[in-house]
Amino acid sequence: MGKRPLQKRIKYSALYFFIRFLIFFSNLLPRKVWLSFCGWLGKIAYAVSPKPRERTIYHLGLAFSGEKSTKEIIALSKQVFVMLGKNGGDILRSLQVKNLDDLNKFLVTHGLENYEKAFAKGKGVMFLTSHLGAFDLQITNMALRGLNPNIVGTALKDERLNELLWQYRNAYGAVAIERGKESVRLFKALKSGGSIAILIDQDTKVKSRFVDFFGMKASTPIGATILALRTGAAVVPTYIYLDSEGKQQMHILPEIPLVITGDEETDLVVNTQNFTNFTEQIVREHPEQWVWMHERWKTRPGEEIV
Repeated sequence: MGKRPLQKRIKYSALYFFIRFLIFFSNLLPRKVWLSFCGWLGKIAYAVSPKPRERTIYHLGLAFSGEKSTKEIIALSKQVFVMLGKNGGDILRSLQVKNLDDLNKFLVTHGLENYEKAFAKGKGVMFLTSHLGAFDLQITNMALRGLNPNIVGTALKDERLNELLWQYRNAYGAVAIERGKESVRLFKALKSGGSIAILIDQDTKVKSRFVDFFGMKASTPIGATILALRTGAAVVPTYIYLDSEGKQQMHILPEIPLVITGDEETDLVVNTQNFTNFTEQIVREHPEQWVWMHERWKTRPGEEIV
């Protein structure tokens, strides 16, 4: 952890041991009771985390200006934390999943035929997903089905937390790759007809372009677009959400066709916009399950990495 300030070392240590405790505790309770408990933890987090709470309210206000009242936005912001707790709880609990039958007890998969159709083209499949719901459960689902997806993610700031995340994502045959170190491995995976999973719905320090997201310019990673254009891989959008009956619903949608005009910059922007349109659509459908505390519109034009 280097020479991190004492306060942060204490904070990350407490978080690490708290998560380890939750992992241990998660399977001691019936799932319904466990998720209720995790939702309650989300309410506590909302009350004691002023900065994430304020960012969530602010971003919801930006996104739904003119569509929702202040009262509705405040109510929605509280629900975001509750659902974050519940979905996080399902991810922790899934560490004890041993096979597909275990997973199918609480997760329903829709549209597997869309993957099979894309896979049959033989140029690899890029699962395009987002930080919505218990998104990591999608990797578990893919891996248990023998797809062995390569998943690109940003490293966490704490080494111990990062190791936990990597162990989880590498389970069952998935391959976790740190963002910024992925290019060659992902090209090889797609060229050999394999599959990868990639998220582009956050403002990160990677090559990006500005596209519209909820009517505002958002710096958006272009790695997925570059890979798709250079390999010809099928881009298959997926998402997952927790329904009102307590079931995780994972959807695999039809391939998003690539736009190829011959102008590299145009192709980068147009396709990245099309991918982002999918993200906005599913976030609008399930706004209570997206990570609104993330500073999605932080980077300003001229500050992006090109």
